[in-house]
Amino acid sequence: MILSELKPGQSASIRSVGGEGALRQHFLDMGLIPGVEVTLIKLAPMGDPMELRLHSYELTLRLADAEKIEISNLHEASRELKQQPKKIPSHHPGLGESGIYHTKAGENPLPEGETITFALAGNQNCGKTTLFNQITGSNQHVGNFPGVTVDRKDGEIKNHPDTLVTDLPGIYSMSPYSSEELVTRQFLLESRPRGIINIVDATNIERNLYLTMQLMELDIPMVLALNMMDEVRENGGSIDVNAMEAMLGIPVIPISAAKNEGIQELIDHALHVAKYQERPGRADFCDPKDHGGAVHRCLHAIMHLIEDHARSHRIPVRFAASKLAEGDTQVLEKLALDPNEQEMLDHIIRQMEEERGLDQSAAIADMRFQFIETVCRQTVVKPKESKEHTRSVKMDRILTGKFTAIPAFVGIMGLVFWLTFGVIGSWLSDLLETGISWLTGLVDAALIAYEINPVIRSFIIDGIFAGVGSVLSFLPIIVTLFFFLSILEDSGYMARVAFVMDKLLRKIGLSGRSIVPMLVGFGCTVPGVMASRTLPSERDRKMTILLTPFMSCSAKLPIYALFTAAFFPRYGALVMIALYFTGILVGILYAFLLKGTMFRGEPVPFVMELPNYRLPGAKNVWQLLWEKAKDFITRAFTVIFIATIIIWFLQSFDARLNVVSDSQTSLLAVLAGLIAPIFWPLGFGDWKIATALITGFSAKESVVSTLTVLLGGSTNALSTLFTPLTAVVFLVFTLLYTPCVAAISSVRRELGGKWALGVVIMQCVIAWIAAWIVRMIGLILGLG
Repeated sequence: MILSELKPGQSASIRSVGGEGALRQHFLDMGLIPGVEVTLIKLAPMGDPMELRLHSYELTLRLADAEKIEISNLHEASRELKQQPKKIPSHHPGLGESGIYHTKAGENPLPEGETITFALAGNQNCGKTTLFNQITGSNQHVGNFPGVTVDRKDGEIKNHPDTLVTDLPGIYSMSPYSSEELVTRQFLLESRPRGIINIVDATNIERNLYLTMQLMELDIPMVLALNMMDEVRENGGSIDVNAMEAMLGIPVIPISAAKNEGIQELIDHALHVAKYQERPGRADFCDPKDHGGAVHRCLHAIMHLIEDHARSHRIPVRFAASKLAEGDTQVLEKLALDPNEQEMLDHIIRQMEEERGLDQSAAIADMRFQFIETVCRQTVVKPKESKEHTRSVKMDRILTGKFTAIPAFVGIMGLVFWLTFGVIGSWLSDLLETGISWLTGLVDAALIAYEINPVIRSFIIDGIFAGVGSVLSFLPIIVTLFFFLSILEDSGYMARVAFVMDKLLRKIGLSGRSIVPMLVGFGCTVPGVMASRTLPSERDRKMTILLTPFMSCSAKLPIYALFTAAFFPRYGALVMIALYFTGILVGILYAFLLKGTMFRGEPVPFVMELPNYRLPGAKNVWQLLWEKAKDFITRAFTVIFIATIIIWFLQSFDARLNVVSDSQTSLLAVLAGLIAPIFWPLGFGDWKIATALITGFSAKESVVSTLTVLLGGSTNALSTLFTPLTAVVFLVFTLLYTPCVAAISSVRRELGGKWALGVVIMQCVIAWIAAWIVRMIGLILGLG
């Protein structure tokens, strides 16, 4: 049989894994190797992809990819868990109390004053960024879906100014499958940090130790942080840390990053092994008795063959040998073997494959998982199913159920928007606006009493307070939206959305993983564009980046709120939801256009681990809200403040720098009048509107501040520029036209200048066409 024929609730053993290249290697690295038992948990609501359970964790796979995997020994899945004897916990040795892992201590410690560099590495979604925050005191974004950290972040260990810790993107192995995995591998191989802090999820240790073994092959001083040990204990499990240290040859420290348990001990051990350059005591994970020691002999023969090349290129010999044995072309190219050596390498690998009965990639992956199984059998006890997994299974019956998943997603997002725009956010926004109005009146009265020059008073009241104040009043709405998005993200629901939406997104040429950057884009386009780095395919990454700006970011909320309050006060939430879904609809249509022209071909396979649902950490949510509020306030008093001053100046003076009595004769009217005719067909060709759209390029909130300044601080005057129909047309245009400078800069950094310019031009064209269509429909229906 093939894996795609498996029915929910059935289990089978993998016979062979088909495919080729990086994808097949990724399958193997994720544990899909011959001999492993897999269980089909369920199919996605639309029938594809499938959710599998293997090695005590859940993995998603498309049916088309499952067709490449042969299975045998079909049987019904057993719910009974083997009970193991409870291990008696023993005292964990402190520094100097045990020589277990001090087997390769360097003779010369690092000189005093040298900065000790660490790489913080681990699987996706294992708690790296939470640990990084605890170690360094930084406030990095923490989430519960794969790929939150999309770029390296640095920080020094608290109270240790001579250190530097780099939080690397999460990876599953040192065989890079996506761009963020490449970032991690290049950093470890080229920067050669003085130490590695490898964090693993103790509740899913079989999956996580696969990377640990490859990190140990780098021969860099290293400590292993067993994270989420509080969950292991609460579920009645245990890990014999001392025995694991003895088997791995590195310090193993039990911690709970979320609860700040064991962090100081981890720091002490990390500093110790790095300062004294105590390298891993073990790098050979082969069992010489297994299948006649074929893999063992192969690796040592390759090490002997390439030793000189590896040292001259500063690649650890054991790491290079294992990578060549599994067929890593990047390492092979870097070593630059001569033809005779290449022929000898091919002969060594062929002989290993014949003796082992597996191809080279499967044989190396099997060797690693065999060792992991041995370590876990002797050190790990899992007497019962975890509470987190039991809870996740119950929740997934609804949130990923065949008939309930889509309604649940629509309901959840609808509830988020209703609470944001119709209840919590709008109430807080009204409250803040009242406070700003009171402060503005107080300052205005003081300026009049002090007989300040009318021009200066106009600058302060009509410029600063009217412009910046009008934008600040929408801060509660933005923070409220981010609050709900961070809860969905932190809980693990985002990964389920990707699972549910994969088949739907595939119709427009994308993978389900693309849903994560696009959902993040509802908060802000910049992190949405950056999150696309988690996508393994260059094609999918480019398409996702081009589509993310169509997801209406929170910076546009002040525009929507201003116009709905002025023209549609009774239907505010409905108008907001309609705008968001309009952006999605136009994005889908644009995706079909891209799929049929520039991006022909199929999306990459959907291989993703599904984390357990977890209660969002209050500290993590608060950190994210504080960051977004701080970022918004910073922009309000920098970009928007400067834009407001410029607009006020251009509106208040003419070409001879005389104060104007009528803004129609101002510098601003002259400059904006040059492009205003472009918008005549849309029904808003006034120079004031053109000015607002231009300043919106710097920051979308500036559209509101500009209109407020140009209308003399009164938003009630909007009716002099717009009718209800042209207000809707204007909203559609601002929804779709070019994203802000920061977003364009992030696109330029990811794809290059030509792509960034293309985004600006294409979105302006699409916005104009969509707005014109809306106006024509309105006129036909007699709504003009």
